[in-house]
Amino acid sequence: MADLLVNLLKLPPVEPLDAKVLIRRAQPFELSIVRQFIQQNFSAAWADEASVGFANKPVSVFIAAIDQKLVGFAAYECTRRGFFGPTGVVDSARELGIGKALLLSSLTALRELGYVYAIIGAAGPVRFYQKTVGAIVIPDSEPGIYADPILPIE
Repeated sequence: MADLLVNLLKLPPVEPLDAKVLIRRAQPFELSIVRQFIQQNFSAAWADEASVGFANKPVSVFIAAIDQKLVGFAAYECTRRGFFGPTGVVDSARELGIGKALLLSSLTALRELGYVYAIIGAAGPVRFYQKTVGAIVIPDSEPGIYADPILPIE
């Protein structure tokens, strides 16, 4: 999957969500529960990546909850400086605008750090990012920083 480039000066505003949905920055003491959520619903590799965000000040992981139950997350400045991701929303909470709110919250935070552009590494839903934030595909960006991963011991 290719990397995408986003102009942070042209971000749309974060739109309000249903009152039952809470989007906020994760707290350092929530590392274990967020990491477990990511590993159970997405992958161990994503949990590892997002864990790095808990060492940042402020924490560079946003979470989404409905009735105090985690339903999504988004991380930035974990894999590399200026990078967005990983991110995910559980199937049961999709179509509520949560993914968009997490994305925009994270990209806005990158802009507040002084970045003008952000990279979405190995972007899966390219059309979503193009439509939501005007992302463009970076030519020759495959496989990017994810080349030659260490394989687990068998």
